[in-house]
Amino acid sequence: MLPSSTVENYLKTIYLGSTGAQGTEPRLLPMGQLAAALGVTPGTATTMVKTLAESGLVHYEPYTGVMLTRAGRRLAALVLRRHRLVELFLVQVMGFGWDEVHDEAELLEHVVSDRLIDRMDEMLGRPEADPHGDPIPDAEGVVKKQQAQTLLTCPVGTRMTVTRIIDQDKQFLRFVEQHDLKPGESVEVEERDDASDSVRLRGKDNRRITIGARAASKLLVQVARALLLVLAVTSLARAQDPSATGAPGARPFEILDNSFLIEEAFNQDSGVVQTMGTFRVGRDREWDASLTQEWPLFGQTHQISYSIPYGVIAGARGVGDVMVNYRLQLTTDDRGRPAFSPRLSLIVPTGDSGRGLGDGGFGWQVNLPFSEQAGDTYLHWNVGFTQIPSADRPEGAHDVRQAHAGASAIWRAWPMINLMMEALVEGTERVTVSPGVRIGWNRGESQWVLGLAAPVAREDAATAVSAFTYLSYEFPFKR
Repeated sequence: MLPSSTVENYLKTIYLGSTGAQGTEPRLLPMGQLAAALGVTPGTATTMVKTLAESGLVHYEPYTGVMLTRAGRRLAALVLRRHRLVELFLVQVMGFGWDEVHDEAELLEHVVSDRLIDRMDEMLGRPEADPHGDPIPDAEGVVKKQQAQTLLTCPVGTRMTVTRIIDQDKQFLRFVEQHDLKPGESVEVEERDDASDSVRLRGKDNRRITIGARAASKLLVQVARALLLVLAVTSLARAQDPSATGAPGARPFEILDNSFLIEEAFNQDSGVVQTMGTFRVGRDREWDASLTQEWPLFGQTHQISYSIPYGVIAGARGVGDVMVNYRLQLTTDDRGRPAFSPRLSLIVPTGDSGRGLGDGGFGWQVNLPFSEQAGDTYLHWNVGFTQIPSADRPEGAHDVRQAHAGASAIWRAWPMINLMMEALVEGTERVTVSPGVRIGWNRGESQWVLGLAAPVAREDAATAVSAFTYLSYEFPFKR
């Protein structure tokens, strides 16, 4: 039997009804639900399902329900592939609104050829999801599983990323767009109120909105992939030498406390000062630099430092906001435990906020760095928070709050040459992955370290690649 548009509609509806929006294991779909979804009588649906069963496309159990066979699932997935690629093509190439394309795709999914669909897929860059976040099956009908929760079941107080809208109703899609809840947007559930059957959210630009529980159940979310990436950097690095993790006899690293984006948990040795300079330039020719100097205070346990930024941003050139830092060495990397040295910083509004060179108000930052050696690999991970209560930015005065997390793996290729991979998440919008290398050489009691990296940052659906250089000079100021 050739798959007519009616057959394809039945297969697609059974597929969606039996697996659910989150791709759960297939189950028998009751006939009443199938008939209601297709807008036909139960008798009409039963007659068609029996025909599909005779063709080997479904498994039908009278008075119970229907389920697709392997052949039926593949055909249904290919119909969904055509539908979702057409939707994405109409939005990205032809300029349709995302609330307009469902009905058009319902018609076109039955008439476009596989060759045209493959060309669309290639032209769109082999996308994984349509404009509503629905996963697009591949050319073999395989659907990538999505690990997601709804706004009714996700953790409270955790920043999540909207991944999928499971209601294609035009009015609902417009509601989602008006409240900045489209796939890719960041959102946090602040409170669920069972009495009023509502969910209070904090969304884009800290905008607070309240939606009904029914609407919340139609928005799928997951923890930001960036945070998972940060955890993966550490996990993969540990896996390289699991037997050496925490080994007290491991040969000490010749270069320490010289990461680029991720802070290492080591204070300066007593009587030794370190001066570090960085320079980063992007393709847009905007650049920024910084000068940092670290001083031990009465030994290694206490350390003070300062950081002075300078750069050219949006045509404005000048000094940014200076940071004055205190760091406490609570533990060192021995006895099978990681080094830990929490830092507290005062942000001083020395930059011109009107020109985009600062935030225009005093603030603070806390960072919790950990470091642990695993053979010839050093692992570092950070988590922290920044707040500027009275920031004065061009878009207006407000309370700026931002969390950050990061991790790095540094591999000792040679004693004085290290290969590096760093990942940093800032807030919920910006993710940076940075491969790099650092080379050191000793001159008497002093040490020089030169570093090069290529940070790749992703923010607001845009990717920026830059070049980064680092220079450190560490020397004793007393004998």
